[in-house]
Amino acid sequence: MKAVAPPPPVSAERGNLAEQVYATLKAQMHDFQLVPGDRLSEAELGQRLGVSRTPVREALLRLRNEGLVDVESKSGWYVRPLDFGKLEQLYDLRVILECASVARLCVRSEPTPALDSLKSVWLVPVAERITDGREVGALDEQFHATLVRAAGNDETARVHWDVTERIRIIRRLDFTRADRIDATYTEHAKILRAVIQRKADAAQLLLRSHIDQSKAEVRKITLATLHEARARPRGAA
Repeated sequence: MKAVAPPPPVSAERGNLAEQVYATLKAQMHDFQLVPGDRLSEAELGQRLGVSRTPVREALLRLRNEGLVDVESKSGWYVRPLDFGKLEQLYDLRVILECASVARLCVRSEPTPALDSLKSVWLVPVAERITDGREVGALDEQFHATLVRAAGNDETARVHWDVTERIRIIRRLDFTRADRIDATYTEHAKILRAVIQRKADAAQLLLRSHIDQSKAEVRKITLATLHEARARPRGAA
């Protein structure tokens, strides 16, 4: 008789379910299927996602630690309002981290293979550009993270990735319009060329302008997206 593998430990199975619930809810917030102010019931979420309340609660606690949801003693869980002041501070921190990394990268004398991988994505003819917003959004994150990692400071890269995680909910909206995708390709190409040519001052100036423009655009797009999302009929969470 063929041996049957023992079932996974209950704690491991519950952890996997909590991870799935966490990923689902976070994706729905990023897509504005769940919008700031929406109320979240553990029981209703569990029923809708086909899990018990325990993994739902664990997922919500994790989202609360990331500042995406909160809980009140009388009314329960809810999606936190976007704090544009905090988001602007995170964008400002991102500018500092990336400009410092680019300055360090530009004085390095050894070859930087990571830049070659970026060239194959961003220094391409217009006809070969990717137009899918989700894919461009992921590549945009990769572009900036690669510049930071290539500078060789692991702690800077860690903090930068934490900032990336915390602004992703609005940052991805920058790639819902074709003109913003085109602008990203053009601006990334200029930044990359300046870094390859070791022109630190030019690279930092271009990078700062690029991030500041993106920050302004995503705020406008976010407000419009929130207005549209609230106007759509949606089922209760």
